[in-house]
Amino acid sequence: MRYSNFFIPTLKEEPTEAEIPSHSLCLRAGLIRKVASGIYSFLPLGFRVLRKIEDIVRDEMNKAGAIELLLPAIQPSELWIKSGRWSEYGPEMFRLKDRSNRDFCLGPTHEELITYLAYLDIKSYKDLPINLYQIQVKFRDEIRPRYGLLRAREFIMKDAYSFCRDEEELDEVYKKMYRAYSRILERIGLNFKVVEAKTGVIGGKYSHEFIVLAKNGEEKIVYCPGCNYSSGYELSRFVPGNNKDSRDEEKPGFEERVGEVFTPDITTIESLVQFLKVPVDRIVKTILLKDKENNIYAFLLGGERELNIGKAQDFLNKELKMIGEEDVENNLNSTGLNIGYLGPINLPCHIKILADNSIKKRKNFVVGANKKNYHLINVNYPRDFVVDSWGDFSYPVPGDICINCGSKLEFERGIEVGHIFKLGEKYSLKLEAKFLDKDGKLKPFVMGCYGIGISRIMAAAIEQLHDDKGIVWPSAIAPFAAEIVVTNPQDDRLTKVAEEIYSSLTGFGVEVIYDDRDTSPGIKFKDADLMGIPLKIIIGKKFLDKGKIEVEFRKNSHKEELIPADISGIVRYINQSL
Repeated sequence: MRYSNFFIPTLKEEPTEAEIPSHSLCLRAGLIRKVASGIYSFLPLGFRVLRKIEDIVRDEMNKAGAIELLLPAIQPSELWIKSGRWSEYGPEMFRLKDRSNRDFCLGPTHEELITYLAYLDIKSYKDLPINLYQIQVKFRDEIRPRYGLLRAREFIMKDAYSFCRDEEELDEVYKKMYRAYSRILERIGLNFKVVEAKTGVIGGKYSHEFIVLAKNGEEKIVYCPGCNYSSGYELSRFVPGNNKDSRDEEKPGFEERVGEVFTPDITTIESLVQFLKVPVDRIVKTILLKDKENNIYAFLLGGERELNIGKAQDFLNKELKMIGEEDVENNLNSTGLNIGYLGPINLPCHIKILADNSIKKRKNFVVGANKKNYHLINVNYPRDFVVDSWGDFSYPVPGDICINCGSKLEFERGIEVGHIFKLGEKYSLKLEAKFLDKDGKLKPFVMGCYGIGISRIMAAAIEQLHDDKGIVWPSAIAPFAAEIVVTNPQDDRLTKVAEEIYSSLTGFGVEVIYDDRDTSPGIKFKDADLMGIPLKIIIGKKFLDKGKIEVEFRKNSHKEELIPADISGIVRYINQSL
């Protein structure tokens, strides 16, 4: 491909709308252009990258025994109403009406549609297991589209759906998809983690997320370097690493007397730490939550930790909501509670106290006095208050310990690019999708769901692999394997060599772009680095002086010199860059 015949509208300036490197580089390198908030056109260079990602995904899905099809993007409301998700999915769903005033949506996902297909055409256990997949555009009306392709309203995704006889059969398909997704990311060349995750609005019993590590990623993950444990931040299980008071070794079992301290307008952990000159883990904070019946629960945890409401809800098997100042003023005046000065001592008896495991061994800590402008010091359990239940109600912090092997946990940020689910019978029961088993009985399909973001992988790869010059493409998805750069296209000796190398490489089937523009070598080099082409073949002064061409690796700027006739050597270096 000749640069002069291609379409690569690169940008010199940093786009003002870009918040993170991948968004900026997608725009600057001429991969995408914004049409509207969260909606992008893929330009030729970006489209080549998408197709390469698709090819890898398709190859691994086919090897795993999945079968490709294509479902409509527009879906009728009836199926979603029947599954219960028409109202559950909320404002993220793009909804529309046809000329007959019938309700439809632009598919954010395809569980309902694929289950309806199984209802129509899969009748017997002899047809199972079967795994069907598609690569298609999806639509989600994000409340705040941002980060370019990472939080878009229209995106390209591969989603697969398996239908099995029972959980045992589903386990086998699930493992195949787990391995296939791992191979996809390995083949692309990305550093990633697989973590246990919440199932969200998709539902089901069990799921894993595939996280590409990147410092600007929205996902926070926890993993153990000593074993294979890893988890999403919200679901992480751990042993508190700081579950010991700093004075325990000095004075084992020593408990000082409770004292009341005047703390005027001190209502945050940060201000209390400064005012009392105590470490943050000397403070135990009290957070109030209520359920739908307005029962109130007080959760106690260390000042250095944050309450994980999801864990609290799972523990009580109730939907919970945080109680704030407004709730107290409007509805809870009779309790005499003061937000900012809450504590476990002398709470109203109808409020149950649940304490995080991290404070179980702490001594002489600080709590609110349940009295405006006052805190209590030297509070101890069980001397000073009663706990109704102990549990894990917090997120992990540095220093916490792996629940499996005892190593210290580590933390990373990343980008979710894939998510696999064990759906069980959630959709098949609601949509009455059943098969005739070998015992002659009708049974609901046991389903799995497996999604991976094609356009998201493109952005995640850039977010993980870039430098101050631009993109550093993993070679498996680079738009071109090599770029020929002629420093002076007016010199016939240089252009003749460039044409010969270009012809030879294309004859070998190498994807090469020849920068034949009549512009300065500096601009050509900057554009090549910005676009992230793995190998530059430079034809310039060294050829005129020594009869040599240079090959330069994008990922480390390493250079080698070759004679132009050594095409096999050039191909060898291209393969090394791959």
